[in-house]
Amino acid sequence: MPTSSSPPKSTAEHGTGGGAGGGGLYEEEGWVWAQIKAEARRDAESEPALASYLYSTILSHSSLERSISFHLGNKLCSSTLLSTLLYDLFLNAFSSDCALLSATVADLRAARERDPACVSYSHCLLNYKGFLACQAHRVAHRLWQQSRRPLALALQSRIADVFAMDIHPAARIGKGILFDHATGVVVGETAVIGNNVSILHHVTLGGTGKIGGDRHPKIGDGVLIGAGATILGNVKIGEGAKIGAGSVVLIDVPPRTTAVGNPARLVGGKEKPSKHEDVPGESMDHTSFISEWSDYII
Repeated sequence: MPTSSSPPKSTAEHGTGGGAGGGGLYEEEGWVWAQIKAEARRDAESEPALASYLYSTILSHSSLERSISFHLGNKLCSSTLLSTLLYDLFLNAFSSDCALLSATVADLRAARERDPACVSYSHCLLNYKGFLACQAHRVAHRLWQQSRRPLALALQSRIADVFAMDIHPAARIGKGILFDHATGVVVGETAVIGNNVSILHHVTLGGTGKIGGDRHPKIGDGVLIGAGATILGNVKIGEGAKIGAGSVVLIDVPPRTTAVGNPARLVGGKEKPSKHEDVPGESMDHTSFISEWSDYII
């Protein structure tokens, strides 16, 4: 069984650029990895049909970075892009950039804490395609920054093929990210996603035409974007804002407000929009605004 019922408090600062706080990161990563291995042993004992799979993917590895590199390599390989090549690529990235590992741990915790369907850390690591696509994107983004762009784009293509998510390798994504269900998510080249953001399936962070330059949305920390929402252009979604499912957003959304509809409008009105105190990207509260939305009729 897991060694402790409570995870250590995260001490690393948010963000994926540069180094992460050493001692706090390694303590947190060690705790999460211990949980994952304990869960895998339990599941192997209760379901022998999965024992070989769990051993090769988790239990045979000495660290989280080796396990996830092996798993992503096998998920994303093809007849011409070999799993061994991808394993080395992922392992080099996770081992040499501790900010990547810090983000992975934060993403694991985000899924476990925000999604009631996530029954364990190992379940997220093995089966959550939104989590896996995000970790693969982090490596593709690192390649893009290193001017290894053909390989970054090839990795983007494989991520889209396997996980049904299309994230441009230039897009910048923070940590503590939950791509819930994840199918159909599109994130454009100049998009920026902050920390502790939760995004549901079929969300588009897109441009508005064929003109280049900075043309995609900027999503602040703690934002929640509901299923099927579309946000277009170089617009800013303020910290802690909430975008309702199916909404189409074409202009900035102020912090701590809720935008709903097509075209989206602010709950409470443009002049004095209603503001919430919670962080919707963490609380996952999709519908509390309805009581304040006077036009809602069935």
